Amino acid sequence: MTTSQETPSVHHASDSASPTMIYHRPTLQIPLPITDIIYSAAGGAHYSGAPVSENDDKIVTSPGKPSPPMDDTVRDRIMADLKELYCCRPSKEIFERTWRPDAVLEDPLVKCEGYAQYAPQWFAMPKIFSKSETISSRVMSFTRLPKRLIYSQTQEYTFRYIGTKKRIESIIVVDLDDDEKIIRMTNQWNGEALSSWFGVNLLRRANAFVTPWFFGVPKA
Repeated sequence: MTTSQETPSVHHASDSASPTMIYHRPTLQIPLPITDIIYSAAGGAHYSGAPVSENDDKIVTSPGKPSPPMDDTVRDRIMADLKELYCCRPSKEIFERTWRPDAVLEDPLVKCEGYAQYAPQWFAMPKIFSKSETISSRVMSFTRLPKRLIYSQTQEYTFRYIGTKKRIESIIVVDLDDDEKIIRMTNQWNGEALSSWFGVNLLRRANAFVTPWFFGVPKA
């Protein structure tokens, strides 16, 4: 904080009048951290799950050499295949093209490890929902180090037979291997990190084992 010194000035109204002392009020200069306040408030609007990088070009692999951006065709392929899955149109071709056999799929209800567990989850959806529509979708980040796609999605599901609709807003984090295949995918409803409670995780693992008993994967 800086202040100006209080300095008196002398004015003579006339030769016969006594000198008058006039004091000037000190001026306070308070540097407010406006920029920090704005960035702090903006940061509060971000979701509390996996970190998001706004620009892959900022990732540096060696001094002075920024990492080249990821191929947009890879991003578009993954986004298109995931949209097909979320819209209840799964196929073995999608998994062969975009998923690794040992990939992990997680959301608040299930944690699947491997094709035998995650594929039945997707093939079960057309039997549970008569319709599933992507209302909105926006890529938040697509980085090379780590190879990760993060996007937001609003999906509306219509339950079969009863017709009830359910809309879910999600932050979806997709980790890729060196061949641009999914090795882990996490669906965070409302952008909230998945629970770490032992009981919840135990139930999620149990769901991963139970679903294949009722919904199998087509042979052809």
